Amino acid sequence: MIEVFKTNVQEAAQSRMIVARLLEHFPNGAINFDLEDCDKILRIYAASISNKKIIELLNSYGFQCEVLL
Repeated sequence: MIEVFKTNVQEAAQSRMIVARLLEHFPNGAINFDLEDCDKILRIYAASISNKKIIELLNSYGFQCEVLL
């Protein structure tokens, strides 16, 4: 399963911290950011993905996150 999110993450250091936290919840997933994209894309590849959990986690760190349709 692949999910794509629009975020407001701006810096590589922020993205690395978020990826590390997300990997705690999705240890077998592949997670990356495309900070060059205007939507600051977060991509998650995992067998099972909880959009709500991902959005809540990013929100808890002060970032906006929404599913990109």
